[in-house]
Amino acid sequence: MLKTILSSIWMLSGVLLIISVLLHSPKGDGMGGLAASGGSMFTSARSAEATLNRISWTLLALFLGLAVVLSAGWVG
Repeated sequence: MLKTILSSIWMLSGVLLIISVLLHSPKGDGMGGLAASGGSMFTSARSAEATLNRISWTLLALFLGLAVVLSAGWVG
């Protein structure tokens, strides 16, 4: 019973982690960024990006922690 619940939470955290990573704005412009001005480097969405970073790191810690617990067989 507990293993089923932890597995469900593990899968849900994996899906949410994928979604949160995909929601991040791209950091680099590639080769097109060489000719572009640096005005787009500072945006007003810094707090949203910081919150998204915290959510991503929390989901990553949850996902990896549950992966260790489930794979080690500590839950019967």
